[in-house]
Amino acid sequence: MMIRNRTAATLVTATLLAALSMAAGCTPASSTAPLPTVAAAEVKGVPLIPLPAMVRPAEGRFVVDATTPLRAQGDAAGRVAARFTELLGRTTPLRLAGGKGEGNGIDFRIVPAQAGASAEAYTLHIDNDGIRVEAGDEHGLFNGAMTLWQLLAGPQAVVVALPAMRIEDTPRFAWRGLMLDSARHFWSVEQIKALLDTMATHKLNTFHWHLTDDQGWRIEIKRYPRLTEVGGCRVPQGDAGRNADGTPNRYCGHYTQEQIRDVVAYAAARHITIVPEIDVPGHAQAAVAAYPEHGVVDGPTEPSHNWGVNPYLFNPREETLQFLEGVLAEVIDLFPGPYVHIGGDEAVKYQWQASPAVQAHIRKLGLKDEEALQSHMLKRLETFLEARDRKLIGWDEIIEGGLPPQATVMSWRGIEGGIEAATHGHDVVMSPGNTLYLDFLQTNLPDEPPGRPKFTSMQKIYAFDPVPGQLQSEQRRHVIGVQANMWTEHTRTWERLQHNLFPRMAALAEIAWTPLQRKDYDGFLARLPVQLQRYRALGIAYGQTALSVAMQRQDDRAGNRVRVELSNPLGYGDIRYTTDGSVPTARSPAYTAPLDLAVPTELHAAAFFEGTPLADRASRWTLDAAALLSRTDKTLAQCPQGGRLLLRLEDDNPTDGPRESFDVSIFNPCWLWEGAQLQDVASIQVRAGRIPYNFGLLRDEEARRGFRKAVAAHGEFEVRDGCEGPVLASVPLPQAPDADGFITLDAPLRSAVGGSADLCMTFSGDTRPRMWVLQQVTLRTRD
Repeated sequence: MMIRNRTAATLVTATLLAALSMAAGCTPASSTAPLPTVAAAEVKGVPLIPLPAMVRPAEGRFVVDATTPLRAQGDAAGRVAARFTELLGRTTPLRLAGGKGEGNGIDFRIVPAQAGASAEAYTLHIDNDGIRVEAGDEHGLFNGAMTLWQLLAGPQAVVVALPAMRIEDTPRFAWRGLMLDSARHFWSVEQIKALLDTMATHKLNTFHWHLTDDQGWRIEIKRYPRLTEVGGCRVPQGDAGRNADGTPNRYCGHYTQEQIRDVVAYAAARHITIVPEIDVPGHAQAAVAAYPEHGVVDGPTEPSHNWGVNPYLFNPREETLQFLEGVLAEVIDLFPGPYVHIGGDEAVKYQWQASPAVQAHIRKLGLKDEEALQSHMLKRLETFLEARDRKLIGWDEIIEGGLPPQATVMSWRGIEGGIEAATHGHDVVMSPGNTLYLDFLQTNLPDEPPGRPKFTSMQKIYAFDPVPGQLQSEQRRHVIGVQANMWTEHTRTWERLQHNLFPRMAALAEIAWTPLQRKDYDGFLARLPVQLQRYRALGIAYGQTALSVAMQRQDDRAGNRVRVELSNPLGYGDIRYTTDGSVPTARSPAYTAPLDLAVPTELHAAAFFEGTPLADRASRWTLDAAALLSRTDKTLAQCPQGGRLLLRLEDDNPTDGPRESFDVSIFNPCWLWEGAQLQDVASIQVRAGRIPYNFGLLRDEEARRGFRKAVAAHGEFEVRDGCEGPVLASVPLPQAPDADGFITLDAPLRSAVGGSADLCMTFSGDTRPRMWVLQQVTLRTRD
C-alpha cells in the first residue's frame, strides 16, 4: 500500500514539521544527533504506536508547559508519575511542575476497575480542564503514562498543545514479547536496560532472555561455577580468534546473579516480565564443555565457535537431570516471573542414537525412541518447575514425542506447531521465524548489515495475524500472545542490534496490542515519522535502510543509457530525485515513472512524508561507464542450486572495528550476473576475500553442500555461461590471499562473446575450513 498526498491532520502542525525539516541542500543529521527544540507545538490527530483500542476525539485542547502541575493519588500512582516524569525529562525539553499544585493539570489515578477488565487497561482523557490518566491497576496506569509520553515526546517543544480526546485502551494479547540472544553475542547490563526502556514505550511486556547455547553460557550458577568460567568463553574462528602475538583472543561474558537481580528489578519497574531460557537437551555444547560428565560423548570439548546447529546434547541419565534441576533452582530464585523457557529446539539426536548407554536407558524406561526420551526429560523438568509455581515454555519441537502436560508452546517453525498445540488445549505464543525473526534483514538493499538476506519487511510483520483463522473459537483463546526474536550470530555490535530492531519493533507493538479491526498499514506509515522522532529522543540509532530509496536498473551499455526504477521499501510514495549532484528537497522533481538516464549521471533520491525526508541521508548512485561494467556480491543473484541458504557474512578481521561483509550461499557458493553484456569484453576480473566456513551442518545439510572439483592445486575461479553451461573463463587460485585478506584475479575469456550471457561464477575446491567469497566482479573491455 502506498501513501500519496496525505494531509497533515494525522501528525503535527507546521511548528513541529519545521523542527523536523532541514534547509534545502543540507545533509540530514544523524539519527542519534540531538533533536532540535521548538518553543511551542500543537499535536494533531493521534500519532501513537501502538494505536489504541478506542479513541474518541473531542472539541478543545489542553496546553502542557513548565507550570502544569502533575498530581498522583496513592503510592502506586506516585510510582507511575515518577517514572513518567523521569522519562519525559530525559527525552524532551518539557519540565513539569510536579507536586500538588492547584488548577488544571495532569492527574494519575488508580480507580475501581470494571469487572473482567485487563490489569493493563487504562483510560486517558484530555479536555480544556486537564489530563486524567486512570486505571484499575498500576500496570494499566503505566501503559497510560507511556501513551501520554508519546503524545508529549514527539514535538520536542517546551510548550505542547494536545487535542481533546478520550482513549479507552486495552491490549489484544497478554504476551507481547521480544527475545534477545545474549549467548552468541554478549550485551552489557546497560544495553539490556536501554532495550527494556524502549520496550516499555512500545507497551511490550515480556522480555525473553536467551542465556545459554552452544556458543556461550551467560548466567552465573553458583553451585556450578565452571558453567561461566569455561562455558562463558569461546575462541572465535579465524583471525578474530588470535591476538597480534598469536595467543587466543577469547570472547567472554556473563551476568552475575547480582546483575540479573538488578535487571529483573529494572524490568519490573517498567512492568516487563523476564523469561529466562536455559536450553535442554540440545544447544548444550558450552555446558558440556564445562561439565563433560553431563554430556554424551567421552572426552573434552569447548564452547562452539561455529554458528548453525551443533550436535551436543545433555545426557538423559538421573545425575544430569539432578544437575539441570540444580541449575533451574537458581534460575527460579533469580526470575520471579511465571515462565521458564526450556528450549527443546534443534536437539539433533545423533549422539543419543550412537550411544549404547543412552539406547539402553531408552529401553529401560520403556520409551519408543529418542523423541520420546526428550519428552521424558522435559516432563521431569516441568514437574520440577510446577512444584515451584513455575510454568514450562519451549520451542515447538517439544510437541514431538509428546507435550509435557501443562507446557506452553512457542511456535517458531511457522504457525503449524502453534495450531497443533492450541488444538490440544495448550497455550501458544506465535513467533514464526519467516515473519518475526529480526535477524532477517529489513530490506534487500546492499547496505544492510550482516544477517540473513531472506529479509523480513515492515509490511510482512504488520500484516501478520497471530491467531490462525482455522482455529475454533475455544481454541483461539489459547493464543496468548506474539513475540519477535533477535538472534545475534551476525549481530556483533550495539549499533547493528538497534538497526535490526528499529523501526520494526513499532510494527510488532501494533500487532501485539491493537485490535485486528483497527490495524491499517497506511495509518501506521502516517504515524511512523513521529515515532522516529521519539527514537531519536531515546538515543536509538534506528535502521535507515527501510526509510531510504531502493533502485533497480536495466543497463544499455551499447546505448550508454540506464533505465532506473525507484521505490521506498516501506511503501512511502513521495520520492524526490535530482540528477545534478544536489541533495533532493521537497521541491525536487517527483518520481512518477521509470527514469531513462544518459550515462554518466549522478542520481540522488529521497523518500518524503509531508515535505520532510524520512532517512537521515539521501540515497545516491554514480551511473557511469565503470558502474555498467561492475557488480558486487550484494547486487548479483545467487545460482538456483546454490541459493538455499544465503547469508550476509562478516569477515573475521580486524579484531575490532569495521569489517567487510559478503553475500554467499554456504551450501554451494555461486554468484550469477544475469544478462551481462559482453560485447568488447576481453576478461572478467574478480576481487575476492577468504573467510572461515563458520557453520555446523546437520547430516542432510551436509548432503546438500556442493562445490566443483578443483583441477589446479588450490582450485580455480571459474565463469560459465549459465550455472551448468560451458566454461567462459578460468584462472587458478593462489594458496592464500594477499596481506589485506583479498585477491584480484583476471580471467581472460576463452573466446569472444558478442551478445549477453548469464555469468555463473564459482570458486572450485572444498569450501572448508576456509571459503573464498566474491566481493566484486568487473568486465574488462579490450583496449
